[in-house]
Amino acid sequence: MNALTDTLTVLGILLVLALPALVGYAHEWRIDRQLRAAAVRRSGQPSAERDLRGLTTNDVARAA
Repeated sequence: MNALTDTLTVLGILLVLALPALVGYAHEWRIDRQLRAAAVRRSGQPSAERDLRGLTTNDVARAA
């Protein structure tokens, strides 16, 4: 019984410590998706022509 209590205590502490990091990661992921969607809407190009970072070959050529 003591081992079960110890294990649950360790898992509880791990959850308390990891939860803020996981929430922050989910928040950043949501913001990244919104930024990609805004870039697609602003450029007027369909999202199928863009890669995961939202850049096309024309964007890269213009930057160089």
